[in-house]
Amino acid sequence: MSAPGIRKWRSFIEDATDLVTGYGGSISGEHGDGQSKAEFLYKMFGTELIEAFREFKSIWDPDGMMNPGKIVDPYRIDENLRLGPNYHPWDPQTHFKFPDDHGSFAHAALRCVGVGKCRRQNGEGEQDTMCPSYMVTREEMHSTRGRTHLLWEMMHGDVIEDRWRDEHVKEALDLCLACKGCKGDCPVNVDMATYKAEFLAHYWEGRLRPVSAYAFGWIDKWARLASLAPGFANLFTQLPVFRDIAKLAVGVPRKRRIPAFASVTFKAWFRKRPRSQRAAKVLLWADTFNNYFMPETAQAAVDVLEHAGYEVVVPAEHLCCGRPLYDYGFLQMATSYLYRTLDALAPYIKAETPMVVLEPSCCSVFRDEMRTLLPDSAAAGRLAENTFTLSEFLQKKVPGYQPPPMNRQAIVQGHCHHKAIMRFKDEKSLMEKMGLQCEVLESGCCGMAGSFGYEKDKYDVSVACGERALLPRVRREAASTIIMADGFSCKEQIAQQSNRQALHLAEVMQMAMRNEHAP
Repeated sequence: MSAPGIRKWRSFIEDATDLVTGYGGSISGEHGDGQSKAEFLYKMFGTELIEAFREFKSIWDPDGMMNPGKIVDPYRIDENLRLGPNYHPWDPQTHFKFPDDHGSFAHAALRCVGVGKCRRQNGEGEQDTMCPSYMVTREEMHSTRGRTHLLWEMMHGDVIEDRWRDEHVKEALDLCLACKGCKGDCPVNVDMATYKAEFLAHYWEGRLRPVSAYAFGWIDKWARLASLAPGFANLFTQLPVFRDIAKLAVGVPRKRRIPAFASVTFKAWFRKRPRSQRAAKVLLWADTFNNYFMPETAQAAVDVLEHAGYEVVVPAEHLCCGRPLYDYGFLQMATSYLYRTLDALAPYIKAETPMVVLEPSCCSVFRDEMRTLLPDSAAAGRLAENTFTLSEFLQKKVPGYQPPPMNRQAIVQGHCHHKAIMRFKDEKSLMEKMGLQCEVLESGCCGMAGSFGYEKDKYDVSVACGERALLPRVRREAASTIIMADGFSCKEQIAQQSNRQALHLAEVMQMAMRNEHAP
């Protein structure tokens, strides 16, 4: 705001408050009494009542330490401004292009207006996620609002002077699970997962990251290498003594179990499988987790998609969306992964072939991160438009599709990215069509959040997130109740903290198909 603009604004407010109170109206609203109107509250309440406010406050706050300058002895409306004439924020070059914030990280850090919806103990409905770290620690610095304000201070430069290398900002962001709950639940759609990734990219620039960053962030590379001899790789991650050494080496808590590599990857299984020739084709994205760790999920998806009348195409190249890279700020590498994917899928993108992505966090990369990293890429835009979860594809792209019936009880843990970016409407609709008597839990984040739960210093927070609602409910359910979770992380948290195994929607649908055709 310019100085002339502030003077004009003040003149308007003076006239407006005179006009409103002159008609017996109220200048007090849901928000803003504290500063934007407090200077003129005497016009509405009268000086005698304002003095009573002052006397009452002085009884409880004789030194004027509690929220000074609001209501009683207020700041003028044109002083102490956050965006006054001296506001000239630092606006550095960034990896993300922030197309919804005028291309500016500084503008993105302005999104939070302090409503404080992130400071809650439980969520409701589909907006049940934000903010898992705050729900556990109850610390302002671990809320979306607290983190955003620190980033704003960083861009402003008065209080935080070390910018990308500031340890206070790093500490506040450290327990962010990058769940994207704020992007879906926050009234102004603060996107802390993106802000964290951007900050870490600069924080670690020119420096070695912790071993865990390379171990987990580069998991697609290690998984590909391990697939050459998965049995040998599993010796070091599953056998006593060896697994303890492996955990110690990469900073995994002893109570965690490292997932075993599958003996046969999904892609290897698919290559040996007879091709089903159909007129309509659909791409199936073989993500790192469902390719190297849980190929049975992707195999089930092939059955479901062919049952829907489609020929399934799996890209032969080694491709990865780069999801784990964002958690550690490997944004240059993540961008190169996206370009490699766009090149490999170019014929399918041009033909607008739909692509089904089973892992919600990978689907969100194509629908969210890719758009903010490559906003000017037409190919990226077309791929994003044609990327679907399994339920979205069956609901939106297969006219008249009738899923196989399944008359069972089920509880569903919705993946955070699924609820925040893709939303859960199609998932629920498809399960209802199947006849599943399902309950989508208002459980928020499971707490595993990719590699978050595998890091030693975050283990307690990870488990506490799950214990808040999800895990106790899973343990209470009857053995006949199906536990459903599409996310690899959600599945692992459930398996490692209970005696139950969660199933992907594709696996439940495959089960229903087999029951339907059973003699």
